[in-house]
Amino acid sequence: MSITLYNTLTRKKEPFTPIDPANVRMYVCGPTVYDFAHIGNARPVIVFDVLFRLLRHVYGEDHVKYVRNITDVDDKINDRAARDYPELPLNEAIRKVTESTAQQFHADVKALGCLEPTVEPRATDNIKEMVEIIQRLLNTDHAYIAAGAQGREVLFAVGSMPAYGALSNRKLDEQIEGARVALEAHKRNPADFVLWKESAATEPGWSAAFSEAGETVSIYGRPGWHIECSAMSHRYLGETFDIHGGGIDLVFPHHENEIAQSCCAFGTDVMANVWMHNGFLQVEGQKMSKSLGNFFTIFELLKLNAGAVMRFVMLETHYRTPLDWQASSIERAKFTLLNWSERLNDFGVVDHYLIPKPEFIDHRVVELLSDDLNTSSALMRLGELSHLGQTDLNLAKVFASTLGFVGFPQMDKPVFFQSGFIVNMFESGPQILPGSEENIQIENFRALTANNYIQQAQTMKLALEKKGIKTSIIPERYLYVGNETSAEFDKRVEKIIASRIEARKAKNFAESDRIRDELVAMRVQLKDGKDADGNLTTEWEVKR
Repeated sequence: MSITLYNTLTRKKEPFTPIDPANVRMYVCGPTVYDFAHIGNARPVIVFDVLFRLLRHVYGEDHVKYVRNITDVDDKINDRAARDYPELPLNEAIRKVTESTAQQFHADVKALGCLEPTVEPRATDNIKEMVEIIQRLLNTDHAYIAAGAQGREVLFAVGSMPAYGALSNRKLDEQIEGARVALEAHKRNPADFVLWKESAATEPGWSAAFSEAGETVSIYGRPGWHIECSAMSHRYLGETFDIHGGGIDLVFPHHENEIAQSCCAFGTDVMANVWMHNGFLQVEGQKMSKSLGNFFTIFELLKLNAGAVMRFVMLETHYRTPLDWQASSIERAKFTLLNWSERLNDFGVVDHYLIPKPEFIDHRVVELLSDDLNTSSALMRLGELSHLGQTDLNLAKVFASTLGFVGFPQMDKPVFFQSGFIVNMFESGPQILPGSEENIQIENFRALTANNYIQQAQTMKLALEKKGIKTSIIPERYLYVGNETSAEFDKRVEKIIASRIEARKAKNFAESDRIRDELVAMRVQLKDGKDADGNLTTEWEVKR
């Protein structure tokens, strides 16, 4: 199976040829952990998760290495730490911020169906590597030390690299135009960027010694943003690797500067052979912005929707195309996933095939993903398989395994994709009205349970129980809403069915029919039969 990918560096689709097929290497820029990740952050995580899955399928799970970093040293983190924990020393406050936000990020992307990367390095664990690369650049005159307004800095000299700007297709003189030369007089070139900057006593920092022209200078400071990724990618993937990915907003300056640092430090022509970038995300036709009130975190949306719903919406649009996040897209995704999930359960293949089995992964879906991640067409093919599986058990298995391969979680329970709510399946209990606070709480409970946010789901469950509303998601399929548990409901149904069997034995068909109607109103479907001794029996299940 050959894979074709669009390369931002060459601006064309190219056959993907790994440097070493036994060791395929990919690096993707991860989050800066100062706040909850927003849905724009979710797009590259999902896109490159699909690519990771495809590469593992083609080259073997043990032959693909995926590195996605965590940036845990940044001025935004410092500001957040000082704001949220003013009573703590800054380093302790920073640790609290980065640990809690990283933990939330991991929970969020897991709910979206994303695999863990092979390695997830933190910037603060790679300071030594950063200092070493900076010294390499100083040794080869690609960097210099200067005194800036905020203290001493080590700067990259962009003029020392003739190919600078190739990724973003920007000429150096275009970058210089409009630069604040007067405010940055310590730079040889206004486009020069920071590799290391001095820290004030109230700021986090590390002691580092740099040599320039035979003189050693000690600077207590912290790294610039760009050097972090150069150091981490080099440590775990080498001087040159196969794929580097991220959002389109990172092309310049971040990825351009990564290339400059890495190529000049190690004397290579390229840092990565293939550069891939996903398009921007906007909300209802507008740029996502807190001021416009259309800024959403992943966690906020996962409180309302199963992670598979968000994944579906992200994959409906080709990764290089701008994505417009719309409420109608979410509802369409819910409807489609509800149908798929119900069919999977009807096919009886959920337990054994949602964990993808290579021999049952659909070749056509693999072909479509191999064409520069054509996820929209892959989803259409999954829709075809959901229909074909109704008459062909083997294709039902293919459908389930391929869903697992593409990374859709929660497909074993249709309840997670239902819109609205299931009202009072019991004889008594408070009435739940559309749009009511109780209705919203039930929807939140459903989504929080789907996304494995156990503590938050339990909090919502307790809030409902205080209002006399008990909820329970049964393993088979559905959400019970009422004033009794699912076990109590089962016991009551069995008792009613026993009464109906007695009526049938007494040939009281009017009473038998009345009881059947009562059970149908409770969404209980019956299947009458006889055991080996000829005794009347009734099997039952809950239907929507």
